[in-house]
Amino acid sequence: MRTLILLGLIGLAAQLVDGSLGMAYGVTSSTLLLTAGLAPASVSATVHLAEIGTTLASGASHWRFGNIDWRVVGFMAVPGGIAAFLGANVLTASGEAAEPVMSVLLLLLGIYVVWRFLRLPDRRPSFSGKVPGFLLVPLAMVAGFMDAIGGGGWGPVGTPTLLASGRIRPRKVVGSIDASEFVVSLGASAGFLLALGHTGINLPFVLALLIGGIIAAPVAAWLVRLMAPRILAVGAGGLIIFTNARTLLSIDAVDAVLPAAASAIILLAIAALWAAALTWVIRKELAEKRAEASLPEERVEA
Repeated sequence: MRTLILLGLIGLAAQLVDGSLGMAYGVTSSTLLLTAGLAPASVSATVHLAEIGTTLASGASHWRFGNIDWRVVGFMAVPGGIAAFLGANVLTASGEAAEPVMSVLLLLLGIYVVWRFLRLPDRRPSFSGKVPGFLLVPLAMVAGFMDAIGGGGWGPVGTPTLLASGRIRPRKVVGSIDASEFVVSLGASAGFLLALGHTGINLPFVLALLIGGIIAAPVAAWLVRLMAPRILAVGAGGLIIFTNARTLLSIDAVDAVLPAAASAIILLAIAALWAAALTWVIRKELAEKRAEASLPEERVEA
């Protein structure tokens, strides 16, 4: 019973972060289940079954608060679902081999996202234009496949890539990724059910994660609407950098060369820089809001 309560709380916290920053539900939940001793395929299957409910609740909440770009969802949902179905059927050691490469790419994307939104000291970012459909479809296929074989990857791959384009408001990036993830979860779950059957899935774990995620979904969708674009982007970018740096530092080849204390210091340094960047951005936003309040005729949309 304690395990189920803990899983419910983890599901709540993971969905709160995922619904606010567009990633982390699958990664957080998968990490906990792997620690509990479940096989990788069973972990990914359990998480994706729970995500059918959490992503539906999250998508509905984001729709209610106007956080969704339906054009993005239209291009990404179905290709992502098909790729997730295929990924669920080929979950093997190759998934682990691809992890370092993906982590490096995501780390670089995270750095770019943070840099892009920090280098606008005197004005708020504007978002114009559209991400071409011929880029959204392959992005969805890569993200969906990685999501299935890694237990989480739709948000970590999709969110930073769309943020880095600079063409979609961060809250709409988060809302669109969360809404389209419902189809991705359906595709992955169908693949796992065909490959594993019901015996490879822990249904009580699924239910616990589901309940926690559903409770958090509307709160997260409300929070992302209130957050300024630069704060949201730097928060998401910092999370991408930290999680992928931790993944790279945990690789056996790196772990054998780098002492555990050194890895901990590196992660603490990243966390400190992330906190400093967030503090700077928040202060900048507050200063700009105070300036706008003194000039009501020149107010701009947050």
